[in-house]
Amino acid sequence: MSSIRRSLPLLPGLVALALAACTTVEPPAPLPTPRPPVTMPPPVMPVPPVDTPVAPPAPLMTPSTFSALPGWDKDDLRQAWPPFLASCNVLIRKDEWKQACSAARTVAASDEAAIRSYFESWFVPNQIRAADGADTGLITGYYEAMLRGARKKGGAFQTPLYKVPDDLLTVDLASVYPELKGKRLRGRLVGKKVVPYGSRAEIARADIAGKELLWVDDPVEAFFLEVQGSGRVQLTDAGETVRVSYADQNGHPYKAIGRWLIDQGELTPEQATAQGIKAWIAANPSRRQELFNVNPSYVFFREERLADPGAGPKGALGVALTGGRSVAVDPSFLPLGAPIFLATTESGSEVPMRRLVMAQDTGGAIRGAVRADFFFGFGYDAMEKAGRMKQRGQLWVLMPRAQ
Repeated sequence: MSSIRRSLPLLPGLVALALAACTTVEPPAPLPTPRPPVTMPPPVMPVPPVDTPVAPPAPLMTPSTFSALPGWDKDDLRQAWPPFLASCNVLIRKDEWKQACSAARTVAASDEAAIRSYFESWFVPNQIRAADGADTGLITGYYEAMLRGARKKGGAFQTPLYKVPDDLLTVDLASVYPELKGKRLRGRLVGKKVVPYGSRAEIARADIAGKELLWVDDPVEAFFLEVQGSGRVQLTDAGETVRVSYADQNGHPYKAIGRWLIDQGELTPEQATAQGIKAWIAANPSRRQELFNVNPSYVFFREERLADPGAGPKGALGVALTGGRSVAVDPSFLPLGAPIFLATTESGSEVPMRRLVMAQDTGGAIRGAVRADFFFGFGYDAMEKAGRMKQRGQLWVLMPRAQ
């Protein structure tokens, strides 16, 4: 925002003196009778306002103990060990992680007791709190989708998945402002100016023929593929299945269409799951694009060979995600790659779910300190659970002890 500064014209404050010449001298007028002094009441001094003490913001990370983690002793840490080692392949480059990640290479992956002892010896759990002191936040879920598609448009395959357009510019703001590390500006060049890139509605109307990566048969699943960030496409005309992964984004902020449907009175908060949103679209097909345009963010994809169908897609950390043990977080608050103990409940239920997970991904909708998106993996069951995951939960991030 720009501030408006206003100035008032200066007043001269000067009185002109008129001089008159006289030919006769008049006798002086008698002096007025002095009046008795007027007694004024003593001035009332204003009472200075009393400042209300403001509580200092709660620390983001509050050191705790492993015995305070609910269910820590019941989690089978052998399931968390492979994704942790994958995180360590990246974190070992950082000085504060080097010793702990080096020591992990000596731990037997099949020895649950040794893994537990390792974490308790090398790490300190820190409970995560929001700026207002809240230690509970929203835990959602995501998955790797499966779509049906083709390399050429035709028949049922009318919905394009786009690759990154040639005119999309990405400016790394940290190169100019180091305090904005991780922030990027996206736009396009018009003349000599960089202007915002098109919104979802504008891209839908634009002619960008030739930038289609693949064609799929379901516009609704294509939209949800953008929300998930990656998926698989079974190519009926090529007889193969490929993976499509997040390549870039148009620079517009993510807006939740479920929130919009609630605000419009179309769905209740309980109904605003992925399943509920899809049911609303099926009942209101003429309003589908209107709903999609509520979210101006648009994701572009790249194709990857599906070398190992059992491996998950790569997250923002650059390592393959593990179903049930990887989460997406807001890297402004939580270090990407770190182990996190999650205490929440199972999808759509009150059954406790407490386990060690790895912060290996990010997402446009994942904002805030006590906030995580739980990766359920690939397949129909993962899709069903992720669609209903809207639970409350607590987070503890495990940070290396000072050695």
